[in-house]
Amino acid sequence: MAKPCFFASFLCLLSLLSSSSADDPYRFFTWNVTFGDIWPLGVRQQGILINGQFPGPQIEAVTNDNLIFNVHNSLPEPFLISWNGLLQRKNSWQDGVFGTNCPIPPGGNFTYIMQVKDQIGSYFYFPSLAFHKAAGGFGGIRILSRPLIPVPFDPPAGDFTLLVGDWYKANHTDLKRTLDNGQMLPFPDALLINGRGSNGNTFTLDQGKTYRFRISNVGLTTCINIRFQGHTMKLVEVEGSHTLQNTYSALDVCLGQSYSVLVTTDQPPRDYYIVTSTRFTNPVLTTTSILHYSNSAGKPIDPLPGGPTIEIDWSLNQARSIRWNLTASGPRPNPQGSYHYGLINTSRTIRLANSAAIINGNQRYAVNSVSFTPADTPLKLADYYKIDGVFSLGSIPDNPTFGGMYLQTSVLEANFRDYVEIVFENYEDVVQAWHIDGYAFWVVGMDGGQWSAASRKGYNLRDAVSRCTVQVYPKSWSAVYMALDNVGMWNIRSENWARQYLGQQFYMRVYSPANSWRDEYPIPINALLCGRASGRKTRPLSM
Repeated sequence: MAKPCFFASFLCLLSLLSSSSADDPYRFFTWNVTFGDIWPLGVRQQGILINGQFPGPQIEAVTNDNLIFNVHNSLPEPFLISWNGLLQRKNSWQDGVFGTNCPIPPGGNFTYIMQVKDQIGSYFYFPSLAFHKAAGGFGGIRILSRPLIPVPFDPPAGDFTLLVGDWYKANHTDLKRTLDNGQMLPFPDALLINGRGSNGNTFTLDQGKTYRFRISNVGLTTCINIRFQGHTMKLVEVEGSHTLQNTYSALDVCLGQSYSVLVTTDQPPRDYYIVTSTRFTNPVLTTTSILHYSNSAGKPIDPLPGGPTIEIDWSLNQARSIRWNLTASGPRPNPQGSYHYGLINTSRTIRLANSAAIINGNQRYAVNSVSFTPADTPLKLADYYKIDGVFSLGSIPDNPTFGGMYLQTSVLEANFRDYVEIVFENYEDVVQAWHIDGYAFWVVGMDGGQWSAASRKGYNLRDAVSRCTVQVYPKSWSAVYMALDNVGMWNIRSENWARQYLGQQFYMRVYSPANSWRDEYPIPINALLCGRASGRKTRPLSM
């Protein structure tokens, strides 16, 4: 176990920050992770608390800030935190999934060191091991623009985070046991908003003002829809991209996705419901929070505002309507549209199809027929130390095989600075959501039916939104363009956490032959080592 690094030691701090920019501000966080009793649905459960909080603390940062998280694991089992949407430029060492990091051992600590380089927007963090996500341990992330960078809307009167997701009354250990026994999870028991059930949250707003709500789906299995009774939502940001400011009365948010909307309190002064419900499910789960006018004259009036339930076309059309704001600045002063993604020729097409099957009597899920099995050593460490036998490059094909499913520690080989087309193909009857760590991509197309080369004729090559998580509707496909500009070992996964746990994921190794610190930061001095990497030196090897 690595020795704890206390911030009182200036020399130790300098060594930890060697890969960060010294010109940008630092924000320090000390977190203690524990089990504790939580009661989100009126029954006692074992929850994961961060500094005693469920959900965990909100992270506030500004573009290019250096974030230093000293995480103490007070659980009786290993633990890791991952950062859903933080790009970790040149720094997959901090990604917080088992393919890149050794777990923090019980009673140990690890200091994550990262810079939110050239990022703005709304994201969240979550625990990535042992089905811990079903116990909590998640929280919101806000990255604000630097003061001199124009934002395409007036400063809101307030900024709220809504962490929405499905929830089970069973402890995460029971859910994990179900999956380990080769069975599927039951239907969730309820939805939570910020860790609470119906009417468990009240947001107080002044009449006649505009507020920002950042909505993240932190759930395990279902898309959600959100409505503000009597009010509309103006969409302004999706996972770090300013969008065209379309107005919606109801908004779908699939697993792992984050949206920012503006809500103006222009209605008569009383209380209103904020309503979330599951999408594409039968039955439909619903929960509420209270939008309270500070000069309220009464409680919310029933009935709850209705929303879509199983309509795929409604959701597909809404997803297509979300566009990049080409004139707005991103993290830098130049407009988002100055990068003409649609004029660059792709050098490779990767088609990824999800599937489900029984292997050795157990339920498993796969990508291109390969069901991922974790190795005994994080893949990033095995790659860095050139440890044979942990994984093989090219162990997942570029195209669906439609053959029998098999188990493999699957790693896709890719080259730094390539520009690729990735097509997610869904031949199943359930909605999928896909996330790529370390990257944002342009969602150039989505449609029903089977993808073919002719589908490219309908691509949006001008103002497709850039994001890190995309949904794929039943018997449908979604296509993205992505510049491989981030060297490292990166997780590509289903955001349906049971499917991810049972194999619907793999890793992409983006390789630069230059072996230069310009392309990728060196191994951190405080890196935890485990498996076949145990006992190795953590100081960077010669470059």
